[in-house]
Amino acid sequence: MLRGAPDWKDRQSLEHLRLHRRRRAVDLKATAGFDCRSAIAHVEQDIAAIEAGLKTLFGSVAG
Repeated sequence: MLRGAPDWKDRQSLEHLRLHRRRRAVDLKATAGFDCRSAIAHVEQDIAAIEAGLKTLFGSVAG
């Protein structure tokens, strides 16, 4: 394997981070009494960036 090449642990870490961000988005969307639109937008941008990274590094995005 080439030095610096992504491996299974990298993918697992990115998928864990994506899952965490998805949970944050759900929590923020369920929040009442506060305007969370900018926070939701930021979390959704994070999710998109993580998915783009997964696709670039590993060729597919599961889940």
